Amino acid sequence: MDPVTDAVSPEQLLVCAACGVTPPESEQAAARISWTRSTEGGRTTWICERCSRQNVRSIEGKLDAAWW
Repeated sequence: MDPVTDAVSPEQLLVCAACGVTPPESEQAAARISWTRSTEGGRTTWICERCSRQNVRSIEGKLDAAWW
């Protein structure tokens, strides 16, 4: 991630911060559109579609991931 622009490098592999799943390399670009991106403690985290759906109320309520 570029700290100046807060942009995520396209080479950075996504890993779900909740369950640890990683999309196949061929689906990385699509996952950047469908996964939830969050910034916690100055660090960018990604949440997969499944975990996002399971925790949507906590995410929208901006509860810390420890509460999920």
